[in-house]
Amino acid sequence: MTMGFTFAITLTVAAFTVIVTRIIYVIYKSSKPLSKLGPQSVSTLIVLGSGGHTAEMLNLVAVLQKDKFTPRIYIAASTDNMSLQKASALEASLVDERDDGTMSKKALFMQIYRSREVGQSYLTSIGTTLIAIIHALWLMIKIRPQVILCNGPGTCVPLCLIAFFFKVVGIRWSSIFYVESIARVRRLSLSGLLLYKLRIADQFFVQWPQLQRKYRRTHFVGCLM
Repeated sequence: MTMGFTFAITLTVAAFTVIVTRIIYVIYKSSKPLSKLGPQSVSTLIVLGSGGHTAEMLNLVAVLQKDKFTPRIYIAASTDNMSLQKASALEASLVDERDDGTMSKKALFMQIYRSREVGQSYLTSIGTTLIAIIHALWLMIKIRPQVILCNGPGTCVPLCLIAFFFKVVGIRWSSIFYVESIARVRRLSLSGLLLYKLRIADQFFVQWPQLQRKYRRTHFVGCLM
């Protein structure tokens, strides 16, 4: 075994150890409750899904401390215009309650390539997910949110994966809050299961007690609708 080969092996092992250690640290730190937010506002990415997902998410957004979680960046699938229209209507209603009319400064609306269409097979969704990850990477480099809110649409998976990668490499620490849909009574959605098993979400909330008993790292918060 040559000295150069030995050095290469040693360097590879050292790099692997550093990466694994960093991932473990990120997972450990992410699992801890957040300390109180400072006086400054935090940029917040809000992932919308079609139908009930958007209705639930906008109900959550409606009770946020708006001046704390700003700017708010809404993202929906490229084939979903209705969700962004509803989000825009919500933000417009908030502007009506203010005197300065600053919706454009407080909220942004974007679309992302969809990783999986409803009813699409898991096999073919591999390719579309890869495309969605590339698009998500570009969006996350542009946005770099401090907080991510999501509740189950497939569009949240590539965004959260990129956010976790940014944590590991030290680009941006985004706190990921996942709220499982109230429609999920006995088992997590596919998106939720992926983020739960991979320990991507910092805090994972469910709305049914039997889900919390089945998935011990979740937090039961009751019905949020």
